[in-house]
Amino acid sequence: MKKDLLMWDETIFKDPDLLELDHIPEYFAHRDTQMQTLMYCIKPALRGGRPVNVQCIGSPGTGKTTAVHKLFEEIEKVTSKVIPVYINCQANSTRYTVFSQIFKKLFNHSPPSSGVSFHKINDKITQHLADEEKVLVTALDDVNYLFHEGEHNNVLYSLIRAHETNPGARIGVISILSDTGTGFHLDPKVESVFLPEEIRFSRYTTDEICDILDNRVRMGFFPNVVAPSVLDAVVEYAELLGDLRVGIDLLKRSGLSAERQASRTISLEDVKTSYETSKLVHLTYLLKSLKNEETTLLELISGLPDITAGELYKAFHEKTGLGYTRYYETLEKLLALKLVDTDFTGKGTRGRSRIIKLKYGAEEIRKRLGK
Repeated sequence: MKKDLLMWDETIFKDPDLLELDHIPEYFAHRDTQMQTLMYCIKPALRGGRPVNVQCIGSPGTGKTTAVHKLFEEIEKVTSKVIPVYINCQANSTRYTVFSQIFKKLFNHSPPSSGVSFHKINDKITQHLADEEKVLVTALDDVNYLFHEGEHNNVLYSLIRAHETNPGARIGVISILSDTGTGFHLDPKVESVFLPEEIRFSRYTTDEICDILDNRVRMGFFPNVVAPSVLDAVVEYAELLGDLRVGIDLLKRSGLSAERQASRTISLEDVKTSYETSKLVHLTYLLKSLKNEETTLLELISGLPDITAGELYKAFHEKTGLGYTRYYETLEKLLALKLVDTDFTGKGTRGRSRIIKLKYGAEEIRKRLGK
């Protein structure tokens, strides 16, 4: 056996957790301005007041979620009077599920799964905050999904106007919005009270990506596993898509590729082949968030290229039994998520017949749907 080959029980990973996309790193650099603004907005809560509402906005993979997690870590270190609650709106996209997560954080158990109205849950939450003189800070991550479900106004209205039904309740909101969701609008009665401080997260520069990924390499791999030229290639791919997550995922997959070949080092070829999967890491996340009927519609589109909207509805109805309204809402969500696109054919009523097309390869979609 060659000297550079791994034994079956050896690994090139020193700390594989550092290469997971949901890992909250100790080293969080190049976001000092954003962190300072977040802390400024939370400061009133530390004195028992209502915090300033915040909207974090930027492209995917620019540190928005990590910044909020780091903020919440700091809050929990210094006070028990401010209760931070992080909610992933991909998984919790209705007012009831959002408030159920808040209830769970406050009372250490979930509300009953049936027989309890939203208003009872909300009343118990606001009464608890008032009685205990505590301030709630709720982070709504991927708030785009509340817009897709038409729940955004209900959720925000209930949070920011809680003091009107219970004057002792103090609640602040941090919404985390991908700039792919620009164009969403709030109801005027919500917007007039929400009035968030907007914090922009620009794409990381090449030097910043290099610094962050170099730290992950030094902490996540054993020495000499990743040569400077290999790191440069990973940085180049991540910068190309403007998404740090691509670089982190690429390091992990390249490392696994090297181990599969029993090599003690990652090669440029490992990086090149792994990129084909890592470049669509955002697609994997998107597809995981879909509901059954959304997955069904996407499967139909992937198997029926260049299908008209009318033909697609017929296929969807036959498969699910659902009516046109639900079909239209489901298609609009896939359009909003930029999973599909439409072209007008020039045929049909006034030339407005639509052709529905995938924005990704059908094979990539089916592979990630497990089909």
